Amino acid sequence: MAKTMFITQEGPANALALNKDNTQVVIAGRNVFKVFNIEEEELVETCNLRVGKNLNHLNFSCNDVAWSTNEDHILATAATNGAVVMWNLNRQSRSKQEHVFVDHKRTVNKVSFHSIEPSRLISGSQDGTMKTFDLRIKEATRTFYSNTESVRDVQFSPHSQHNFAAVSENGSVQLWDVRRPDKCYHQFTAHSGPIFACDWHPEHAWLATASRDKTIKVWDLVNKPAVEFTINTIASVGRVKWRPQRTYHIASVALVVDCSVNVWDVRRPYIPFASFNEHKDVATGIAWRGHPHTFLSTSRDCTLYHHLFKDATRPASKANPQGVAFNSRGDLAYACKANNNLLAKSGKTAANSRRSDQSSDEFVQASSHMHWYNKKMNLENIWFVGCASQYLLSGRPLPDLCDHNAAVAENLGRTTVSLVWRMIKILYAPRLGDFGLQMGAKGDGEREGGGTLKDKSDKDGESDKKVGVEEREGEGSSEEGNKKSKRQLRLEDLKTGTDSMGDFFFGDGEMDPLSMDFERGNSVGLCVDIITHDWTLPIEAFPLRHEIQDSSPPPEQLNNDSPEPSDETQLLTIEDPPSSLLTVNWVTRAPMWDSAGVMCAALRHHANAGDVQTCASVLIALGEKRRSLSHVLDEAIQEHWLTAYIDILTRHQLWDVATQVIQLSWIASVYQLNQQSTLVNLCCTKCNKTLLRSGWLCDSCRSVECAVCSVCHKVVKGLYSWCQGCAHGGHMKHIQEWLENYSECPAGCGHQCEYT
Repeated sequence: MAKTMFITQEGPANALALNKDNTQVVIAGRNVFKVFNIEEEELVETCNLRVGKNLNHLNFSCNDVAWSTNEDHILATAATNGAVVMWNLNRQSRSKQEHVFVDHKRTVNKVSFHSIEPSRLISGSQDGTMKTFDLRIKEATRTFYSNTESVRDVQFSPHSQHNFAAVSENGSVQLWDVRRPDKCYHQFTAHSGPIFACDWHPEHAWLATASRDKTIKVWDLVNKPAVEFTINTIASVGRVKWRPQRTYHIASVALVVDCSVNVWDVRRPYIPFASFNEHKDVATGIAWRGHPHTFLSTSRDCTLYHHLFKDATRPASKANPQGVAFNSRGDLAYACKANNNLLAKSGKTAANSRRSDQSSDEFVQASSHMHWYNKKMNLENIWFVGCASQYLLSGRPLPDLCDHNAAVAENLGRTTVSLVWRMIKILYAPRLGDFGLQMGAKGDGEREGGGTLKDKSDKDGESDKKVGVEEREGEGSSEEGNKKSKRQLRLEDLKTGTDSMGDFFFGDGEMDPLSMDFERGNSVGLCVDIITHDWTLPIEAFPLRHEIQDSSPPPEQLNNDSPEPSDETQLLTIEDPPSSLLTVNWVTRAPMWDSAGVMCAALRHHANAGDVQTCASVLIALGEKRRSLSHVLDEAIQEHWLTAYIDILTRHQLWDVATQVIQLSWIASVYQLNQQSTLVNLCCTKCNKTLLRSGWLCDSCRSVECAVCSVCHKVVKGLYSWCQGCAHGGHMKHIQEWLENYSECPAGCGHQCEYT
């Protein structure tokens, strides 16, 4: 029995074909065109067709190759220069080129021989036409106009000698009768993207189509075209071929990404029945050897492989039999692998629970148990939707936003989130009146020129207090005198236990012992001047318990050898009374508190708890103040929170809130989400070409049929509803009423329309 084998060539091949006995294979590409014998142990090259002198080498650059269904020596190729070339392997000369048809204007994509009449050949071209050739008279006998941009594949039907199918780049399928070249007898839109290949089922009236939309569809063409099966793949599909003697098996190769040759069971559309992973690049062609156990494939990796089906891998055997999923209501579904012992106890034999043999044509059997958990109270959705709908993220001052959002969170039972909003208000939106701060020249006490201070807080009717007048007169208007008068003013207040400047004082160029520091953003902290001031508590603050009898001088007067303090650190003393029991010479400056670290820690805590809503909402509400977090919270984390919040909002169908979040975003990758194109192109219902202008006139066929309602056959002047599959439509009300009773298009095209 043959084995899996391969041979390497000097260039990649675009297609391959087998002779009628399946003993020889030909491969063709841009730089390779050879014939091989298929033997038991190897592939043997028998003919290299890229030889000869004074020949047009563009004729050797092939997109497709076909072997005559009746003659072992006749080949046909589709050239990239628009030629259809006939080859005769029995010619005695080195050049085997028999005849060149130059009827097409652009690249030929496909050639195919008739299964019953071997002298009839059909081709499909990039120029949008199909042509049939009579090899006996070496002429093109008929031309079929598809009215599309290009024809990607064309195949004679094995069930009717007069019919063939053609697939186009606009996603449509056309069914033709060779006796009526003026118009196809049926046309329908099969895919949302270009169709690259098709293949007739050898037994049933099924047509398989492969598209760039990553699907393979099987159409039942007995009556009106209807989708029988749909296979979902991971990449665009380039070729498809039905497996002989297996009703539901079809092979496919991808155009990109996937290098495997996959064989699908159309009844199981989401995982391949078998896979062949020998190729290192995407495969370009497949051909079965007349029976279901061997086939050949070629690839861009310059190899030609002969595969045995028994060597295939079964992806289903490697599939994970366990899974978990949530629905929109929060319910949990869990599937796990069934225990074989439990199956045996339930009456099932071990043979039924075992996986199928790799060489069999049966599905890989896998048994699983499904567990369903209902979430009776979905409180999370309640507070999430409530907060998202009621939060205010912009349009008001930050304190108002914080108050409003804190109240919303509190009403929904989110106490911790409410505290976060109140903390933001305290940290980033302080009100000076809350701390009793008086800034500037005006406040509770007003300073006037000459050193007069008005104390408006004096409720006993005292008016202006003249303090330090003599000192200011002695010093004149010098800066040193002004500083001295200010110091003495504060000392007088300390003596009397009152502060005529309020709780805090903001001097010109100097700072009081207790002052508020606003240097770093909106951070609030206490700061003490450690250089310019020392102060002494009055003796009245500490009443003596007994009279001091010893007349010895206090310790402060004994130490007379201490150096004189400098002007900058000179201690302020009080002349009357001269002494005190407690002297404070040095007060440590309180360290600056950075609120960014605390804010970042709070947001990360909520993010780790799954509450990304709070993180994103806080960052948006902060506005420009969020820049203070940039050194502890990088932009990647912020982007992750925003995109996660937008994703959750869309799952809850809160489209307006998601749009608001996108608009208020400060990250380019986020606010560009709603700037992507939403253009939807309309196509003409007559010629299927795209409408280039805003009106209903088609520039290709000059028709206005697309503006006519398919139900009432009148011009639509209001809202227009149309099917993206077949392009037919009409008045929205008429289309809706029609599809409530019928599933097919009202225009009679046979498409299964759906109103959403």
